Amino acid sequence: MEDRVCWPLRFGGKLPFAAACRIRTESIVTYRSGRHFLQLPGPTNTPERVLRAMSKPTIDHRGPDFQALTRRLLDGMREVFKTEHATFIYPASGSGAWEATIANTLSPGDRVLAFEQGFFAGKWAQIGRRFGLDVDLRPWSMREGVTPETVADALAEDSDGRIRAVMVVHNETSTGVTTDIEAIGRAMRASGHPAMLFVDAVSSLVVTDLRHDEWSLDVTLTGSQKGLMLPPGLAMVAAGPRALAAAESATLPNSYWSWTDQAAFNERGFFPYTPATHLLYGLEEALAMLAEEGFDEVFDRHARFGRATRAAVRAWGLDVYAQNEEEASAAATAVLVPEGHDADALRARILDRFDMSLGTGLGPLKGKVFRIGHLGDLNALSLLGALAGVEMGLRLAGVPHDGGGVDAAMNVLTQNGEAT
Repeated sequence: MEDRVCWPLRFGGKLPFAAACRIRTESIVTYRSGRHFLQLPGPTNTPERVLRAMSKPTIDHRGPDFQALTRRLLDGMREVFKTEHATFIYPASGSGAWEATIANTLSPGDRVLAFEQGFFAGKWAQIGRRFGLDVDLRPWSMREGVTPETVADALAEDSDGRIRAVMVVHNETSTGVTTDIEAIGRAMRASGHPAMLFVDAVSSLVVTDLRHDEWSLDVTLTGSQKGLMLPPGLAMVAAGPRALAAAESATLPNSYWSWTDQAAFNERGFFPYTPATHLLYGLEEALAMLAEEGFDEVFDRHARFGRATRAAVRAWGLDVYAQNEEEASAAATAVLVPEGHDADALRARILDRFDMSLGTGLGPLKGKVFRIGHLGDLNALSLLGALAGVEMGLRLAGVPHDGGGVDAAMNVLTQNGEAT
């Protein structure tokens, strides 16, 4: 059933001959007070400071002001990746960074080792196969992080040295499980195997500690829409000496992703194409905000918010998908719903009643988990509001649970008298 609602529009103080109309149905959306809670594992909330920076006028991307901006940003990303070597910035999503890594360092038929860590690890392996790589995708429990012993054993089996690279997701966003990349890098060095280590840090960079050079990572990649607090649209890559050397002999075709082209233009402060100028404005502001807070403080904040969220989940009597507390993500928590209940129905109820978006289950976890993002531009009050929304949603959706999740989170957040 529908009816027509009309109202006059005034132009220059006079009524027009026709009135503006709209069709009113039972699904009409009315104004909702307050702000939308975007509690996804990404994209995350974009701070006002970043939005204002992105609203500046466009400048000449071949001019001296932009040249200076490019150099500041590349230096800033070296600091974020903790590297003294090359960093590249593309107008792309994290998927573009996956492709750039493969296209610059490998040749058709090269073997790469990967693990079934979750949805995003699987997608990266799929891209490798599309490029004609021999992807050795090993089964893995998605509730646990990849162990250094497993990687070392796989390399030990490769007596003829066919494995050219190991691809690991640092924080698998679909499961909320973090892998100990430092330990894997150490194990690979000890093995003496020449394979490179490629790390997806899309949801871990600037959320938890990562040290590209110190941990002997060959390529680390990320995207703008997670810990860096930007809208989607930028992909960043850190490439170490072995990866850059591999690029000199790699024969996979590349053009847009070419590190050679990027490096030549970046040396002069420019890009080999029209860059995403306003996202770069935003990136500079985001880097300034992170430096003001302090990277160690940013890591501590995310770790604390992860602990608080898991405390809430356990108080509700629900299961955190990450099986081991020490591997539980500081970026997002995946929560299993009880048998007979649909996680997506719960998410829809929460969105409808409380204007809050939670992450869906991906791949085999569709309908089985919902994901609470607790990364980016977030403080304790925002997190508690999100957890209160989840607790109310569980009640309204009839999902069996205990009360007291928000209280449990508050106990974590107020330890030592701090709740920031």
